[in-house]
Amino acid sequence: MSIAPRNTPAPPNRAVDLNDLRTLSPAAFAQLGAPDLVYVRPVVVNGETAYAVHAADGTEVAAFASHDLALAMALQNDMEPMSVH
Repeated sequence: MSIAPRNTPAPPNRAVDLNDLRTLSPAAFAQLGAPDLVYVRPVVVNGETAYAVHAADGTEVAAFASHDLALAMALQNDMEPMSVH
């Protein structure tokens, strides 16, 4: 069995150990789940509240008039919206 080099995500056929996550660099950690994982948060666009879909690394992908619409569009485009607290 080979071990993945430090700061790279584990291969898909290998279970991720919690210690593997602790050794990831911040950049490698930000790439986990990208581009499939997204989060939705409120933003202000032209003085109005909108709901932006952000990639796992924080990049804004799109903005929508409602939270429900943002979630629906993420799901329709095979993205997995996550809850951020």
